[in-house]
Amino acid sequence: MLRNKSASPPVSLKGCRILALGAALGALREGPLAGAALEIGGIVQLEQLAPGGCDLIIIDADSFETGVLAAALKAISALRPAPPLLMVGDTLPAGLVRNVLRLEAADILEAPFTSEQLVAAVQSLLAESQPALAPTGGDSRCWAITGAVGGAGATTITIEIAHALAVASGKDRSVCLVDLNLADGACAAYLGASPTLKLADFGTAADRIDSAMLQAFVTPVSKGLDLMAGVRDANAFDGVGRDAVLRLLEVACECYDWVILDVPRHRRAWTLEALAGCDEILVISELTVPALLAAGAYSDEIEAALGTGMRPRIVLNRLASRMFGPAPSMVEAEKALQRKADAGISSDWEAAAASANLGGPIAQHRPKSKIVKDIQTLVDRLASAPARREPAPKAA
Repeated sequence: MLRNKSASPPVSLKGCRILALGAALGALREGPLAGAALEIGGIVQLEQLAPGGCDLIIIDADSFETGVLAAALKAISALRPAPPLLMVGDTLPAGLVRNVLRLEAADILEAPFTSEQLVAAVQSLLAESQPALAPTGGDSRCWAITGAVGGAGATTITIEIAHALAVASGKDRSVCLVDLNLADGACAAYLGASPTLKLADFGTAADRIDSAMLQAFVTPVSKGLDLMAGVRDANAFDGVGRDAVLRLLEVACECYDWVILDVPRHRRAWTLEALAGCDEILVISELTVPALLAAGAYSDEIEAALGTGMRPRIVLNRLASRMFGPAPSMVEAEKALQRKADAGISSDWEAAAASANLGGPIAQHRPKSKIVKDIQTLVDRLASAPARREPAPKAA
């Protein structure tokens, strides 16, 4: 690379629309740019490209004469906004390089280069071109979802809630799903997305986290939904300070209409303060007596520790029409809880498993599933309730 650039946090290439000019670039589809929507074409495709028609252009300079390349650069510069451009090649005339670097977002990569260098250049250009997150100017809503026991389905329900809110909003980047299971969170895997966040890198420097930094660490999932999830790191909880987590949530609440938290059930230094800034806390339980007892006790613990009078809502997951077997009914479950359950989610193992394997919410792959209907009912009811006008969680 010819330009000296500061390192940019990685950006997911999944679904990224890349127009590659030069037949030799076709090998990138199964190589370093696997997962991107790579279209191989020529100058004709470039001339027909509409503004916003792709996320990045890569040109193999060795595949075209200088005059053709000059015409290509002129066509790119005429686009408003012009997509980022990466020019690669073994023979790069000085005049061509100067014209490339005059573009708003462009870079040069001289051959030979490694796959890592190519991916880094692509991610850097994509990070530069992403629209900046800005304060919403309104009151955000923050919901926390946590499981009473492991395997209760909290992550699945969290994803479906976030997706339903994003669809209902109809706005770009209105919902941020934050996976606070920092060591081994599963949201990214369930969504088929690439995690980018590594909070441990911040150490105790929470003041470095702002809207620009947040933008670099979110992975767009769909039009209205962004994911903030960490790479797998067994030591993440030990390496992340309380202030960094709370500052991250504070900035997220400033930039999104909805912030949905997937919260680990084991308490951390920041857990209660994060929950105190939420409008809703949902405790997910499966229909076994041990899980129901744990859900009741866990909810009581949260309520007592917060001391605000806010009572978590218990959601019973994997309800089924019982014809055979010992699974408790809703009435029997509420007896074990010693309180009313706030909602129930139907069991549909096939839909949940298929969506997890395909990557994406159940509503995307099995829109007629009973799970989708039950989640939508829950979201509609909670979203229509008045927001708790508590301040977002803040770092000290």
